[in-house]
Amino acid sequence: MSASIEKNDIRTLGYVVRRTNYGEADRILNLITPIGKIAVIAKGVRKEKSKLAGSVELFSLTDFTIHKGRGEMGVLTGAKMLRYYGNILKNFERMELAGLVMKKISAVAESSDSSEYYRIIDQSLFALNDAVDVKLVESWFLLNVLRAMGDEVNFYRDASGKKLDAGNKYSFDVSENCFVVDTNGMYGADEIKLLRLLVSTDLNVVRRVKNLDSMLEDTLRLARVMAKT
Repeated sequence: MSASIEKNDIRTLGYVVRRTNYGEADRILNLITPIGKIAVIAKGVRKEKSKLAGSVELFSLTDFTIHKGRGEMGVLTGAKMLRYYGNILKNFERMELAGLVMKKISAVAESSDSSEYYRIIDQSLFALNDAVDVKLVESWFLLNVLRAMGDEVNFYRDASGKKLDAGNKYSFDVSENCFVVDTNGMYGADEIKLLRLLVSTDLNVVRRVKNLDSMLEDTLRLARVMAKT
């Protein structure tokens, strides 16, 4: 990485979420960064002796330098891999979820310059690489994407507007996108506390909460319903 940054250059951390071959040796890369989604062209990156090739891998945190010219697409002029999440590739379930993370973030971040999507992908990939329960990672990921999109669910009041009561059981009404009192419902005080924690706390903190295993199946089911996956 060059120490000098030109006037029209951007230097940023980021993740490659999509790679498309272009021409004989180039690639178009879609990056998720703290300043939003950026499309760049990596010229000559598919050549055997390219200096950029080893630093634009999927599942890796990279320090990018991008030259912004007159066109909409930047030109990648430097890249230094800082962290490679190789453990993800050792487990099919983790690799599949990591693929979903990148695909979904790439889609929803299309017209946003929010740093939130970078935070979500950063924490999700770190956790998957560090052998955190995949049910917990997927639940946290889906709920936080919804929150970032402004489409989060109210975990404090039921369908009638009453505060959720620790003494009640609830089910989730998909059509109304809210909780309803249900004596046979699967969501009680502990599950609701976990759901609130998932949308308000970093994944690295949530993973340290004890006795999560018994709730993760139902929590993930709800997260998938909310996200319509």
